[in-house]
Formats: sequence, structure tokens, C-alpha cells
Amino acid sequence: MLGPISQSQAEVHKQILGMSPSGKIFCLYPEEFTHKEMKAEIPAKVQESKLTSLVLFLKRMDIAGFAHCDFISSPAPESLMQALEDLDYLAALDNDGNLSEFGIIMSEFPLDPQLSKSLLASCEFECVDEMLTIAAMVTAPSCFLHAPPGTEEIARSCWRRFSHPAGDHFTLINIFSAFRAATFSREQWCCEYFLSCSALSMAEMIRAELVEIMKRIELPISEPDFGSEANLLSIKKALLSGYFMHIARDVDGSGNYLMLTHKQVAQLHPFSSYYSTRRIPEWVLFHEFSISEGNSIRVVSEISPHLFAELVPQYYFSNLPPSESKDILQEVINHLVPVSATEEEQKTASDSKENEEFPQAPTEQRCVIQ
Repeated sequence: MLGPISQSQAEVHKQILGMSPSGKIFCLYPEEFTHKEMKAEIPAKVQESKLTSLVLFLKRMDIAGFAHCDFISSPAPESLMQALEDLDYLAALDNDGNLSEFGIIMSEFPLDPQLSKSLLASCEFECVDEMLTIAAMVTAPSCFLHAPPGTEEIARSCWRRFSHPAGDHFTLINIFSAFRAATFSREQWCCEYFLSCSALSMAEMIRAELVEIMKRIELPISEPDFGSEANLLSIKKALLSGYFMHIARDVDGSGNYLMLTHKQVAQLHPFSSYYSTRRIPEWVLFHEFSISEGNSIRVVSEISPHLFAELVPQYYFSNLPPSESKDILQEVINHLVPVSATEEEQKTASDSKENEEFPQAPTEQRCVIQ
């Protein structure tokens, strides 16, 4: 079912990425897609974006024969190199710098490449239904309304009804499920909980579109199993498969998170379920980092360093800048390697001749889907 992207698919991707029919690149603000109920409450902010999604799209367009694209303002070479490096970490490129087979499948989805990889990884971990909801909720505008002055604590009290101890990604699943299960007017229900009906309705449409894409390219969709311990672990593994570059650690126990990649300190966004709570997780995976919103990380969920060590690609980890957090993770990895080495020796002893002819891949290549 896979093949070169069609003209109609290209137009859909162009609209989502912000590309005019003539091939000019521009940037659409999320507020432009937002219902009027949210506009009055959302302050002006600097639009922040990465080139990774655009580079993945343009490489797919090259396969389709629509390679020509004139930039209104050409991006910096450093930004393009960083985008290519990120795609390489996500296994979207082959050794020649072209799209790999996995990268072609990723480009079928009009999503951020990291989110596309997490969605594809969920097929292996059998949590597709839940990842579809997460992908739709983080792609749509934020469902949380800015409460009028004096009602902020009431709004947080309403949102806490949906909070999940595992983090914001799981809280979003709770909110989406409650929205779909509302037995009366959805607009009234959203108003009572300080949530945006338009954002949640858009998430519902995005999810339906993603389901259609999954069916078209014949990817399995597992049955929902949200709530079980096994399912929660599977969701975290799927998220880490795509977002291993978005890891931060609370360095002082007060919510000052130092990001592994850029060594920049950030705080939790006020919409996080961990905000204003006594329990602040030490290690977190976050969806995005925003400089314009007070150096905050948005959509945050707790992870364990052991889970990160199992799933992070070694070539990415080795390129991280030196830090105390990296040293802690290296110790975790060192504890994992001897076990793997012992198992390897036992397997080699039992099947020595076969393994000499067909040596196994290095154990440090821990990325779930390559």
C-alpha cells in the first residue's frame, strides 16, 4: 500500500506544514485554527518551530517528483544539518542520506517525525489505540482554556479530575475519553471543565484521519487496554522510541529541569498535571520546549532512567554533551551491558558455528524500531 506520495497527499501535507500551492514556505500559527472562544485568552507569543518535519516532507516530495521548492527565506545550514541529524537518529534515513523504508512510512503521517515514530512503535508494543489518542491531542491546539482572572484555582481543580499519576500524556487520554463519553451538550461539558470544545473536536477529527492512514497502509491497530500496568509501560516505551531526544531531569528537587540535549533549564508548564503538586518526578519525557512561555516544557510524563537506557540509540547517547545526568544514565547502561554480554556468551557457546557465520548485531543498538 506504500508508494510515492500522491498529488492529493502532497496538498494535505502542504496545508499542515504551511506551504502555499506555489511551493513557498510559510508558518501557520496554531491560533489560526482555534475557535474564537480561545483567541481572547491566548497572549501573543513568538512562533517556535523545527525544520525536522519540513525536511522529512521535502525528502518524500523528492521521491514523488515534486522536489522543487523555493524558500521565501532560506533556513540556516546549521538548522538543516540538525534536522537531518534528528531524522538519522530516528532511523528515517539510510546510509546515503535518503529516506529509509521506515522513513517513507513515517512520512505517510502528517505529524512531527518523533510523533510518527512513536505511533509506529506502538504497533510493536500493542498500544496503538492509546497512541492514536495521544498523537491527536498533542497535534491539535491545547484543550486547556486560560481561566479568567480569579478562577485559576477552580480550573485546576476541574482539570485534576482527569489527572493520571503517570503524567500528562495519560491525562490527555482521560480528557479525550471523557469528552467522547459526555452524555449532554459537549459545549456545555467543556465549559464546565474549562476545556476547549473546538480543540477537542479537532483532536477527534485528527484521530479519525490517523486511523484511516493506518488502515490504508495496513498497519495493525490493537484493542484499547488503557489502565493496565502492562499498557502504561507499553505507552511509555512507544513514547520513548520517538522522544528519546526530549528527556529532562530535575536537578535540585524543586522543578528545575535540565534538558539532556541542550543543557538548558526549564520549568513545568502551568497546564501540566504535575504543576503545583508535591510530587515532582525526577526524570521526565516532554512533548515540546517553549522559550516564549517562560522556558517551559509542555506535556510531561515521568519515565525511569532504566527504561530510557534500554531504548535510547547508543550513537545518540554518545553524542550528548557531558553532564551529571549523562553520567547517571551511563552507570545505568553499564549495569545493563554485563547481563547482555553474559547472555551473548551463553548463546555463542551453544550455537558457535552458526553465530560465526551470522554474527549478531551489537547489543548497544537499543532503538526499538530501526
